[in-house]
Amino acid sequence: MAVVGEKPGVSGARWGDVKMKDNPSKRLWSHWYWLFVVQFVIALWIPFYNTVEPTLIGLPFFYWAQMAVVLLCAGLTAIVYFATRRN
Repeated sequence: MAVVGEKPGVSGARWGDVKMKDNPSKRLWSHWYWLFVVQFVIALWIPFYNTVEPTLIGLPFFYWAQMAVVLLCAGLTAIVYFATRRN
């Protein structure tokens, strides 16, 4: 019978202690993943960039800021990927 808070078949493991099967010393969660929260907050916080001025090459701020957010989020995703990948 499994104890509440433990995974079935894994003795002594709690839900927060998820580890990889092939290398039990490495955890699946990393603090680098908090950068995903940052990028989603930036991308979904529309009042921050919901304005026309300033313009850049004739484009309103709303449009070029969205493109800048896309590039920023891609950069943050790359940082998280390279920081957490396993060799």
